Amino acid sequence: MVNKKQNTQSATRTIKKYPNRRLYDTQTSTYVTLSDVKQLVLNQEEFNVVDAKTNEDLTRSILLQIILEEEAAGMPLFTTPMLSQMIRFYGHSMQGMVGGYLEKNIQTFIDMQNQFAEQTQKGNVKATPEAWAQFMNMQNPMMMQNMMGSYIEQSKNLFTQMQDSMKDQANMFTGFPFSKTKKSDQ
Repeated sequence: MVNKKQNTQSATRTIKKYPNRRLYDTQTSTYVTLSDVKQLVLNQEEFNVVDAKTNEDLTRSILLQIILEEEAAGMPLFTTPMLSQMIRFYGHSMQGMVGGYLEKNIQTFIDMQNQFAEQTQKGNVKATPEAWAQFMNMQNPMMMQNMMGSYIEQSKNLFTQMQDSMKDQANMFTGFPFSKTKKSDQ
């Protein structure tokens, strides 16, 4: 289990992955499990996972393993059509933009949750997932429209930025090297 002792240093925690698939937390000098690493994520602790021999960064791989375990546990976050569409973006011209778009949308959703948490603290109510669901179900249509309108507006702005970026990239090649010239110009 991960040692609960607080680290006063601001350094990123390093976890080494050995060839036997064991994970070793260099801060606590103990072996840890994926469940322990998940707890680090939930505690918002900064860490990285590296291969013990090559020092290659394996953090994304470990995070994907945690997601895979969570998805298999019974209450998946991602639907089959969503996963299929995500796979289709690999190798697609939009691949580079999709990650940023998803990340910004998730951040917007987190911001909405934080606003809810602040409102519930003012009312001395604990912000549990059940309270969040109840809040979403009980909101009057006008408040929900305002909240979702803000979210949709931010999504539109992100989409517009993506379109502008694509236009800028396309404009780089306009007229070069294929500009049309009249024979009389030569």
